Amino acid sequence: MKNKPSSSTSKANFSQAKVLIVEDNPDQWFLIQHAMQQCLGEVTPHRAETTQQALDLLNQWQYAEWEQPKLILLDLYVPRNSDGWQLLESIKAMPAPLSHIPIVMFSSSSDRSDIVKGYELGISSYLVKPSKVEDWLNFFQRLRLFWWETATLPRSGFSF
Repeated sequence: MKNKPSSSTSKANFSQAKVLIVEDNPDQWFLIQHAMQQCLGEVTPHRAETTQQALDLLNQWQYAEWEQPKLILLDLYVPRNSDGWQLLESIKAMPAPLSHIPIVMFSSSSDRSDIVKGYELGISSYLVKPSKVEDWLNFFQRLRLFWWETATLPRSGFSF
Protein backbone atom coordinates (compact mmCIF):
# COMPACT_ATOMS: atom_id res chain seq x y z
CA MET A 1 0.00 0.00 0.00
CA LYS A 2 1.42 3.38 -1.01
CA ASN A 3 1.66 6.12 1.57
CA LYS A 4 0.41 9.44 0.28
CA PRO A 5 2.17 12.60 1.38
CA SER A 6 0.36 14.47 4.11
CA SER A 7 -1.68 17.26 2.59
CA SER A 8 -0.94 19.49 5.59
CA THR A 9 2.83 18.95 5.12
CA SER A 10 2.56 19.65 1.40
CA LYS A 11 0.36 22.71 1.96
CA ALA A 12 2.77 24.17 4.53
CA ASN A 13 5.80 23.51 2.31
CA PHE A 14 4.22 25.29 -0.63
CA SER A 15 3.29 28.37 1.43
CA GLN A 16 5.62 31.18 0.28
CA ALA A 17 7.71 28.52 -1.45
CA LYS A 18 10.99 29.78 -2.81
CA VAL A 19 14.14 27.95 -3.76
CA LEU A 20 17.57 29.47 -4.29
CA ILE A 21 19.37 27.79 -7.17
CA VAL A 22 23.09 28.41 -7.47
CA GLU A 23 23.92 27.50 -11.06
CA ASP A 24 26.43 29.26 -13.30
CA ASN A 25 25.78 27.36 -16.54
CA PRO A 26 23.08 29.05 -18.67
CA ASP A 27 22.23 25.80 -20.49
CA GLN A 28 21.71 23.96 -17.20
CA TRP A 29 19.65 26.89 -15.89
CA PHE A 30 17.40 26.67 -18.98
CA LEU A 31 16.78 22.96 -18.31
CA ILE A 32 16.18 23.59 -14.60
CA GLN A 33 13.67 26.36 -15.30
CA HIS A 34 11.76 24.21 -17.77
CA ALA A 35 11.64 21.22 -15.44
CA MET A 36 10.63 23.36 -12.46
CA GLN A 37 7.78 24.95 -14.41
CA GLN A 38 6.52 21.46 -15.24
CA CYS A 39 7.04 19.82 -11.84
CA LEU A 40 7.18 22.60 -9.24
CA GLY A 41 5.03 25.36 -10.65
CA GLU A 42 4.06 26.51 -7.14
CA VAL A 43 7.68 27.21 -6.22
CA THR A 44 9.44 30.46 -7.10
CA PRO A 45 13.02 29.86 -8.24
CA HIS A 46 15.69 32.48 -7.58
CA ARG A 47 18.92 32.02 -9.47
CA ALA A 48 22.37 33.05 -8.38
CA GLU A 49 24.98 32.71 -11.12
CA THR A 50 27.93 33.26 -8.79
CA THR A 51 28.78 32.47 -5.21
CA GLN A 52 28.88 36.20 -4.44
CA GLN A 53 25.40 36.66 -5.90
CA ALA A 54 24.13 33.83 -3.68
CA LEU A 55 25.69 35.38 -0.57
CA ASP A 56 24.31 38.81 -1.48
CA LEU A 57 20.79 37.40 -1.87
CA LEU A 58 20.95 35.50 1.40
CA ASN A 59 22.25 38.58 3.22
CA GLN A 60 19.40 40.66 1.75
CA TRP A 61 16.88 38.04 2.85
CA GLN A 62 18.28 37.72 6.37
CA TYR A 63 15.84 40.30 7.76
CA ALA A 64 13.02 39.66 5.29
CA GLU A 65 11.81 36.26 6.43
CA TRP A 66 9.11 36.07 3.73
CA GLU A 67 11.91 36.19 1.14
CA GLN A 68 14.01 33.37 2.58
CA PRO A 69 14.07 30.20 0.51
CA LYS A 70 12.87 26.92 1.94
CA LEU A 71 15.55 25.02 0.04
CA ILE A 72 18.88 25.78 -1.63
CA LEU A 73 20.02 23.84 -4.70
CA LEU A 74 23.78 24.32 -4.88
CA ASP A 75 25.81 23.28 -7.90
CA LEU A 76 29.19 22.16 -6.59
CA TYR A 77 31.09 23.51 -9.60
CA VAL A 78 30.33 27.26 -9.76
CA PRO A 79 32.63 27.25 -11.75
CA ARG A 80 35.21 25.33 -9.66
CA ASN A 81 34.39 22.93 -6.86
CA SER A 82 36.48 25.08 -4.49
CA ASP A 83 33.89 27.84 -5.09
CA GLY A 84 31.03 25.50 -4.24
CA TRP A 85 32.74 24.30 -1.06
CA GLN A 86 33.48 27.87 0.02
CA LEU A 87 29.87 28.91 -0.56
CA LEU A 88 28.59 25.94 1.41
CA GLU A 89 30.87 26.79 4.33
CA SER A 90 29.83 30.46 4.16
CA ILE A 91 26.12 29.59 4.26
CA LYS A 92 26.61 27.22 7.18
CA ALA A 93 28.48 30.01 9.03
CA MET A 94 25.60 32.49 8.58
CA PRO A 95 23.29 33.25 11.49
CA ALA A 96 20.14 31.18 11.89
CA PRO A 97 17.73 30.75 10.26
CA LEU A 98 19.79 31.07 7.06
CA SER A 99 22.35 28.50 8.20
CA HIS A 100 19.54 25.99 8.77
CA ILE A 101 18.00 26.11 5.30
CA PRO A 102 18.33 22.62 3.80
CA ILE A 103 20.97 22.51 1.08
CA VAL A 104 20.75 19.99 -1.73
CA MET A 105 24.07 19.83 -3.53
CA PHE A 106 23.69 18.80 -7.13
CA SER A 107 26.57 18.17 -9.45
CA SER A 108 27.67 16.25 -12.48
CA SER A 109 30.32 14.73 -10.22
CA SER A 110 29.59 11.32 -8.75
CA ASP A 111 33.03 11.22 -7.13
CA ARG A 112 32.73 9.57 -3.72
CA SER A 113 35.06 12.12 -2.12
CA ASP A 114 32.78 14.98 -3.25
CA ILE A 115 29.74 13.22 -1.82
CA VAL A 116 31.42 12.46 1.52
CA LYS A 117 32.82 15.99 1.84
CA GLY A 118 29.39 17.48 1.10
CA TYR A 119 27.78 15.56 3.94
CA GLU A 120 30.68 16.36 6.26
CA LEU A 121 30.12 20.07 5.57
CA GLY A 122 26.40 19.85 6.32
CA ILE A 123 24.42 19.31 3.14
CA SER A 124 21.03 17.68 3.47
CA SER A 125 21.29 15.69 0.26
CA TYR A 126 23.61 15.11 -2.70
CA LEU A 127 22.12 14.52 -6.12
CA VAL A 128 23.95 13.77 -9.36
CA LYS A 129 22.68 15.95 -12.19
CA PRO A 130 20.94 14.14 -15.02
CA SER A 131 22.94 13.74 -18.19
CA LYS A 132 19.96 13.61 -20.58
CA VAL A 133 17.45 16.36 -21.18
CA GLU A 134 14.46 14.07 -20.60
CA ASP A 135 15.84 12.97 -17.22
CA TRP A 136 15.58 16.51 -15.81
CA LEU A 137 11.79 16.17 -15.49
CA ASN A 138 12.20 12.93 -13.55
CA PHE A 139 14.85 14.64 -11.39
CA PHE A 140 12.47 17.44 -10.40
CA GLN A 141 9.49 15.09 -9.96
CA ARG A 142 11.52 13.16 -7.39
CA LEU A 143 12.74 16.39 -5.81
CA ARG A 144 9.12 17.53 -5.50
CA LEU A 145 7.94 14.25 -4.04
CA PHE A 146 10.55 14.19 -1.30
CA TRP A 147 11.40 17.81 -0.47
CA TRP A 148 8.01 19.42 -1.07
CA GLU A 149 5.43 16.68 -0.48
CA THR A 150 7.07 14.31 2.02
CA ALA A 151 9.63 16.17 4.13
CA THR A 152 8.53 18.87 6.53
CA LEU A 153 10.40 22.03 5.63
CA PRO A 154 10.95 24.83 8.10
CA ARG A 155 8.61 27.78 7.78
CA SER A 156 10.06 30.87 6.14
CA GLY A 157 12.05 32.77 8.73
CA PHE A 158 11.58 29.90 11.17
CA SER A 159 9.29 32.05 13.29
CA PHE A 160 7.20 29.69 15.36
